[in-house]
Amino acid sequence: MIAFLAGLMLQGLIREIMAASATRVHVSAMTQIDGEHILLGKIAKIESNDPHLIKRLSGVVIGRSPLPGKRREIDPSVIRRRLKQNRIDPDQLVLQIPPQVFVDRSFIEIDPEKIKALVSDYIAKNLINNLSDARIKDIQVSETLKLPGGRITYSVEPSRNSDLAGKIPFTVNFDVNGKFYKRVRATATVEIFTHVVVTRKPLGRHKPITEDDIEMQKMDLAKLPANVITDAEVVLGQRTRRAIGSRTVLRPNLVEFPPLVKRGDVVVILAETGGLKITALGQVKKKGRLGERIPVMNFDSKKVLYARVLDSNTVKVEFQ
Repeated sequence: MIAFLAGLMLQGLIREIMAASATRVHVSAMTQIDGEHILLGKIAKIESNDPHLIKRLSGVVIGRSPLPGKRREIDPSVIRRRLKQNRIDPDQLVLQIPPQVFVDRSFIEIDPEKIKALVSDYIAKNLINNLSDARIKDIQVSETLKLPGGRITYSVEPSRNSDLAGKIPFTVNFDVNGKFYKRVRATATVEIFTHVVVTRKPLGRHKPITEDDIEMQKMDLAKLPANVITDAEVVLGQRTRRAIGSRTVLRPNLVEFPPLVKRGDVVVILAETGGLKITALGQVKKKGRLGERIPVMNFDSKKVLYARVLDSNTVKVEFQ
């Protein structure tokens, strides 16, 4: 009888010692985390006399974290299953898991105004920094961005082949800790004003352009066709290709230099090679403007050559 009682006392003592040395895992009902994965050590308080076991338990991956600013609910059975997958017997632990476990992901919010400021700064420094008559009219950003915590860097890129005036699409790329995370689209409206050559009155076909026919006017390049003429000196001495209405912004395809030579004109044909200059008379076979290559017949050889118009009396043969 005495031996039986002693045995019971010994078993109770053993249970007390085991209970005192047992590993306890107390899972929180609500936790906010930063990383990409939910680790047991981030959502639970772990107590044990075995440092190695604490490290193993802390590193058990319960699952992927929710997106920044989002919440995920974890079923208690998932925690037990993850422990078994890591060769840790849940029954050897004192597990305290509430009926519902929620994990929130911390985040850094970047609102549209901040993104607009990033795009505006890029435009000011890279697109219109040397233009006195340019301004950013508007920037549109569609969303608020939520990023995970960490070192945040960004880059702003205009769309390829886009004009530098009018509506310009941009992509703003955000990296977290050196790794790409997300991109946001933005559209900026940029106004660039410049002086362009405009007709004062209607001009007929082949009308020689004089100072009385044109004036300079300040306009937004985004609202103009490409290749508008911005220097009045360029068009003086040229003529219209066709009839042009009043207040028309001039472009190269609307004006031309009048022909310096016409079919049947007699000109001097000039040829130079190896320091030797040769001249001959010839007849123009097609009208030509300054710098154009036209066919010319050599009177002596009766051969037709192609020569470039130098002036109203001279053409030059160019040897390849």
